[in-house]
Amino acid sequence: MSNAISVEVIATKILLIRGKRVMLDKDLAKLYEVDTSQLTRQVRRNIDRFPEDFMFQLTKEEFQNLMCQIGISGWGGTRKLPYAFTEQGVAMLSGVLHSKRAVQVNIQIMRAFIQLKRMLLTNAGLRRKIEEMEKKYDKQFAIVFQTIKELLGPPPAKSKPPIGFRVHNNNP
Repeated sequence: MSNAISVEVIATKILLIRGKRVMLDKDLAKLYEVDTSQLTRQVRRNIDRFPEDFMFQLTKEEFQNLMCQIGISGWGGTRKLPYAFTEQGVAMLSGVLHSKRAVQVNIQIMRAFIQLKRMLLTNAGLRRKIEEMEKKYDKQFAIVFQTIKELLGPPPAKSKPPIGFRVHNNNP
């Protein structure tokens, strides 16, 4: 495939929305080298192939939160709320976008989803081993194990830091 897209680049486009790993129509359109309007038009023409667990449209609130997380004020005049495609929805796109590019990009996207799943499974296995080790060692190491668990978990949702400062009371 000319202009091959790495799995790592694709993985950066996979977001967690509504507890699902998804890709936005805008990002998919760029990868497929088509206009977002063309991609969504093909989806609307074949809407029966895209049930809600394959694709959903972001709410205004979700879109605003997403823009805040990415750190931009707008997406170049987006008038319609974006669509989010799950792994199954992305797989279905190759059936409605009839191009060699769409097929090749879909293969790379599927590889990215698989790689993410493997990483999550590896972290889950590692988490279990740490919990087993935690039971064997005394409470001195509790903070070490807690820190490791936090590093293995998903990144916390970014929120605005509180204004002011906190006073911690260390009295038992």
